Amino acid sequence: MKIDESRAPARPGRRPSTSHEKIEAVGLRLFAERGFDHVAVDDIAAEVGIGRRTLFRYFPSKNDIVWGSFDDHLEDWAAWLASETGELPLLQAIRAGVVHFNTFSDEVLASHRVRMSLILNNPVLQAHATLRYGKWRAVVARLAADRLGCAPEDFTPMVVGHIALGAALASYEQWLREPGSDLVDLLDRALGLLADSVSLPGVPSLSLDAPPREG
Repeated sequence: MKIDESRAPARPGRRPSTSHEKIEAVGLRLFAERGFDHVAVDDIAAEVGIGRRTLFRYFPSKNDIVWGSFDDHLEDWAAWLASETGELPLLQAIRAGVVHFNTFSDEVLASHRVRMSLILNNPVLQAHATLRYGKWRAVVARLAADRLGCAPEDFTPMVVGHIALGAALASYEQWLREPGSDLVDLLDRALGLLADSVSLPGVPSLSLDAPPREG
């Protein structure tokens, strides 16, 4: 049974409990206020009310704070793709999946804009993003490989993963340039272009007008 530590009585001398979410929220706020390069791990730890060593139990580095629970979200996304897109053609499944992965509530969008602005514009974070992008592409490649009956490391699934990531990143760049734009609409349009222009063996082409199934 999971214990709700927020309701548990504090032990004598016990530091206040925290969470990944709290550290992430504080980090993003300080990065937005001061700039990523001008915020130290000690600044975030002090703001949260924990020690530096405690913070590193939650996040291995300052760079990782920007990404939040990205790896956990990837696992959930892979499970969602497997359970919710089985009846969709491959390219439409990818389209629906990318839209699903990047759909956020209004309360989260403001901090997500900060996150993505940092990731796409800070040179240090751009270099750090390579591994995370690789994990994201791998989810798409596994989906493509399962549908095409080949290995995720084969050429076609790898290309599909790269194209899908490129479409998503282009959508984010446009969203950051135009504050009034709609992220989900941009992603849907970008992945619609993918579905309309990419031809895969045994996979029917899709019209731009074919909407993804809502998840």
